[in-house]
Amino acid sequence: MNLDFNKINQDLNLSFKNLDLLKEALTHRSFLNENKDWPVPHNERLEFLGDSILGFVVADELLKEFPELPEGQLTVLRAALVNSDSLLEVAKELKIENYILASKGELKDLHNSRSYILSNAIEALIGALYLDNGLESSREFIKKYILPKTKTILATASYKDAKSFFQEKSQEILGITPIYKTLRSWGPDHNKEFEVGVYLNEELIAKGHGHSKQEAETEAAQNALEIKDWH
Repeated sequence: MNLDFNKINQDLNLSFKNLDLLKEALTHRSFLNENKDWPVPHNERLEFLGDSILGFVVADELLKEFPELPEGQLTVLRAALVNSDSLLEVAKELKIENYILASKGELKDLHNSRSYILSNAIEALIGALYLDNGLESSREFIKKYILPKTKTILATASYKDAKSFFQEKSQEILGITPIYKTLRSWGPDHNKEFEVGVYLNEELIAKGHGHSKQEAETEAAQNALEIKDWH
């Protein structure tokens, strides 16, 4: 490949000292199948690290910015900021498709609006920035490109509710669609309460309570996201 990673570093307005980390962050697994002698590994380990850093930094910044919001709303807002759709927007803003290293077959699919290669590369970049220059380097990137979406998300109520996000993650990671079951209900008709469980296959993941089934299902999904540590 003839990509100039010094120029990519400048084009993306990053400050990598170790360009091999930048190169690794942009290397998809499929690229190695066609380039056996490529000097760096694929980006999945950096993606794993970046995912954790992203969740932590966004949670930390949201706690500072919105001291009045309860845990449930913070969870849903964080999920909206770090989900694949949000990261894909960042990837397109940075034109990551011009720099990603992937197989010819995968490259043809990069303009697919649901391309996880691009959103995963953003997580890998965050992980690489952390290894290259510490947490504040990752935080600066997140504050510049991801956290500014918060106002728009709140203003338009465009973020997904916990049920939608839990279903998306369940299908993406496990290939399973969650099922909600009413476990019990009690109280008079005008003040009824429900307990609902959310299941993946036959496994009960979490429970939720509410004055409607919808409210109980939403709480169950929020609890399940925390239990699974999906963000």
